Order: sequence, then structure tokens, then C-alpha cells
Amino acid sequence: MATRFKADRELSVRMVVVMFLLGLLYVAAIAALIANGTNAVLVLLIAGGALVGQWYFSDKVALAAMRAREVTPDEAPELHGMIDRLVALADMPKPRIAISDMDTPNAFATGRSQKKAVVVVTTGLMRRLDRGELEGVLAHELSHIAHRDVSVMTIASFLGVLAGFVARMAMYSGIGRTRDQRAQVAVLGVIVVSVVVYAVSFLLLRALSRYRELAADRAAAYLTQQPSSLASALTKISGEMAAIPTKDLRKIEPVNAFMFAPAATKGFSLHKIFATHPPLEQRVTQLAKVATELGRPL
Repeated sequence: MATRFKADRELSVRMVVVMFLLGLLYVAAIAALIANGTNAVLVLLIAGGALVGQWYFSDKVALAAMRAREVTPDEAPELHGMIDRLVALADMPKPRIAISDMDTPNAFATGRSQKKAVVVVTTGLMRRLDRGELEGVLAHELSHIAHRDVSVMTIASFLGVLAGFVARMAMYSGIGRTRDQRAQVAVLGVIVVSVVVYAVSFLLLRALSRYRELAADRAAAYLTQQPSSLASALTKISGEMAAIPTKDLRKIEPVNAFMFAPAATKGFSLHKIFATHPPLEQRVTQLAKVATELGRPL
């Protein structure tokens, strides 16, 4: 479904390439597991069930993880009003809107399609941002929906989940539970294949996730014509995150890849490889370039 969000050909190409590589990896993994003696029907049932479950229930799982509830225009008139204006500008269907009563300032979009999408904002975000900043964040989330980021990431991420499940299943059915050396080798092979698949899919998804955040920032800035408001929101949220207790950040880690700003900001990480979001400096620098293009000072 077309929208007025600025087209991003590079994002589309990256999505296609990552999906192709993940699909190739998936086929190779299934073939390797079957060749290694794993029951073919069991593997296919697990694969199909995982995909269908994640496709249809990802929004419900995310809402439950954030303890978010859908709100009506009467319950949240200002929030609905902003979304109404932005979807009119973008010429796209209006998503459902939900609020999570958490102090952590953040927002995310989820759902398997534009018509089934939902945008979630936390009460902490609404308290901390002014109207222009909040509109910039909401436009960023709507861009994810318009560019089908949510559905692509949902489909792509299930491979890693499946690989982890198969590895656990092999371990529990286990090497130590049989004295047959051939069976032990087969189980070990399943574990090795699953770990490799998980590692490769993890890195591919992280790379795609970082780029899609940059693409959503650009699209939101062009739509609202206010890149400075989005840059201000980013800076404010990133600063506030540093003051949020670690236990609160852990509560939103299950949906961290969909968040406007990364929740896990504390502790050691190999940022460029493992991060789901690009660094703040890169995002603000990009928005400054958009501001220059639009003739608006950042």
C-alpha cells in the first residue's frame, strides 16, 4: 500500500537482500538438520508453527510484554489527534494506538500489516516530550509501518528463535541420555548447525535493524518537515535512558529491536556489531543533513 512517506530504495534493497540470505540460510539449515538424522516432519512442523505463531501473535506478545492497552480517542484525544494528522499527511491507514504505563520514555510499532498495526507509547515518553517532539517520534513509528519494517523483521527474526529452540531441544533430548555414539554425533551436529544459524541470522538482523532506524528517522523528518524536533526527542530520550534503573530497562528488552531508542544502554556491548540501533551521533548528524536540505536549521 503506497503512502506519502519518501521512498527509500536503499532500505528496500537491503530488506530484499537480508530476506534472501535468511531464506537461503533457513533452507540450508533445514537440509542440514534432516541430513543429520533429525525427523524431517518434526523440523517442518516446528518451522511452520513458529512462523505462523510469530506472524499472527507478535503484536499481542509485544503489547503483553509492555503491559500496554489500546486507547480510544475519548481516552487519549491528543495522542489520537496527532496520529490522525500524521496518517492524513502520509496517506496511510490509521493504526491502533496503545499506551504503556511505564516511566521509560519510548515508543514502538508492531503488527503484521498496515491494517493490523499498532503504535505503542509509554506514559514516560508523553510526559517528557513537547508536541513537536512527540509528533516526530510518532512519524518515525508510522514510517516503520509504511515501509513494512515490522512485518519484515517479524518474519526474519523467527529464524533465530527457531534455531535457538532446535538447539535446546537437541540438548534436552541430549548427548548424555544415550550411549550410542552415532546418536551423540547427530545431536551434536544439530546443536552446531542451530548455533551457526542463530549467530548468522543475529548479525544480519542487527545490520538491517540499524539501517531501518536511520531510514525511519529520515522519512519522519521529511514528512513532518521538522527534523530538529526529532533530533531533540532523540537527544532527550537518550539522556533520560541513562537515568532509568537497570531493572526497568530489562522489562522492555523483549521488544528492544522495535523501540524508538534502545532500552539496553548500560553495560558493555560491541556496539557496531550487536546494536539494534545506530549511535545517537549518527542519527542526529543525518537529521542535520535533512535540515540543510529542507532549509531549516537544526
